[in-house]
Amino acid sequence: MGMKTILVALCFFFATGFTMEAGAQEKAVFDKSAFYKSMASGLSKAVEVELNSLSTLEFPDKDAYVGTLTMKKASFGGSPGKKLNLFKAGHKQLEAAINREKDNAEFRFLRLMIQENAPGVLGYKTDIKSDSDFVRKSYKDLDKPVQDAIAAYSKKSKVLKPEDF
Repeated sequence: MGMKTILVALCFFFATGFTMEAGAQEKAVFDKSAFYKSMASGLSKAVEVELNSLSTLEFPDKDAYVGTLTMKKASFGGSPGKKLNLFKAGHKQLEAAINREKDNAEFRFLRLMIQENAPGVLGYKTDIKSDSDFVRKSYKDLDKPVQDAIAAYSKKSKVLKPEDF
């Protein structure tokens, strides 16, 4: 192999390597802090913005987050039928994620937040005790943004208390 061939090959390698790296940097990633901020805000606009942001991303277990936000969105208004349909759609997504990963403490926390605040008429309150126990037990193993969200949520929760963490 001649020197010219080697130089061409190296130039190609570096050019495509840098191009791929630049493309990788432009790819959006899921920001858990932004997700939990929108959940805690209680604002329909914040939830809608986060749902729109999630729609542009592809990552494993996206359905857990979209499902949770969809159920939260159901609480903001509209006709009772629309609210119920939104809640059911979100419920299906979150429960599917939990069924795939029964030991995922973050997903159990997502469900706990929804169940603790869902109207009783929806009948979505059966896992509060087991989820709160699981979240307490698994807290130290969770990502920092999730720990921060749990700590903040525990200040207003009836089943999680700040001293638990």
